[in-house]
Amino acid sequence: MDTVKVLIAGMGYAGTRFLTALRSLSGPGELGLDIEVAYHARHRTVEDVPYFATVEEALEAFSPDLVIVAVTDSAHAEILTRMAGYRGFVLAEKPLASVHDDLESVASAMSEVSGFAVDLVGRYSEASMALHAYVHHHRLNLVRAHATWGKNRINDHRPTVGVTSEVIHSLDLVQRLALDGERLRLRNAVGVCSDYSISGPDVLDSVALTAQLGDAVVSCYSSFVNVTRQRTIDCTFRAADGGLVYAAAEYSNPTWDADQLRIWRVIDGREETLCAVDTRDDPVPEGFDTIVGLRRVVADAVRFAHDRQRPVVPFAGIEESVRLQLLLNEIEQTAQLTGPVGYFPDGRQVSTETDLERLG
Repeated sequence: MDTVKVLIAGMGYAGTRFLTALRSLSGPGELGLDIEVAYHARHRTVEDVPYFATVEEALEAFSPDLVIVAVTDSAHAEILTRMAGYRGFVLAEKPLASVHDDLESVASAMSEVSGFAVDLVGRYSEASMALHAYVHHHRLNLVRAHATWGKNRINDHRPTVGVTSEVIHSLDLVQRLALDGERLRLRNAVGVCSDYSISGPDVLDSVALTAQLGDAVVSCYSSFVNVTRQRTIDCTFRAADGGLVYAAAEYSNPTWDADQLRIWRVIDGREETLCAVDTRDDPVPEGFDTIVGLRRVVADAVRFAHDRQRPVVPFAGIEESVRLQLLLNEIEQTAQLTGPVGYFPDGRQVSTETDLERLG
């Protein structure tokens, strides 16, 4: 059985989830590959996995086929830049970088890799895949879309660049509905800052924006201080015959990877369902509760790193990831801000998070 060597950079919450996914995929079953894992982090925290103190040492001594960048948001660009000259496959957590990073240096450092993807796991939802396939197969032109993408990370113990790492999911999913390569163009944005996380007193925690995608109008609200998790995309399309077609997708409700989609039209006052997906009652193997979509992403990356197999869902490559990051930067730089909100005016008691449903 062939072996694929995977280096995980960062072994916090995200890195641990990647490790779980890799271990679940290794062996003769799903991929027919033995996956050998090592990791780089500031400190050694996992004893049964080979550890490297620097990413340079790891690349030299371990020679990984695949590198997964799962460090803190603000450190993505640093790790990617230090990997200049690497020739394997890179899977990076989202977002690609922060508003302060040099994107040209990041792209240049990735110029020799065999492949690259940002982990936009929403693409791997069965609801997202079905919506994308139906829209493109039937050549539906988007007229209007609205997305809401929020969850509760108040008193978050993890460093964060803010809500741009959340809004990226809905923007990416809407962008993929364009038929002819149109790109989202920001029109207006407003935001709220607060001390919700340990990253400071005025981190962007919520944003509302309007944009255009070709002739279509898009609105979006995303937040890290929603008291409940809420992830929905509603769309109106124009069909080839001029009629309107509607679509509603809901994600991670009531639990992760419990998604649903309905596409319909109205004829003579009656709704006709054209496509429906519902994974809420799908059985999930024990231990996979929060990694159903992540396993699909990782499996695609491992297969590509091994023998260049085409992914089930197209990767968000370096050029596309840079374009998305530029859009996120524009949102952060131009949003009219209110706040900061003081959730913790008397200081905070930060404890280790155990609610995985809240973290994701």
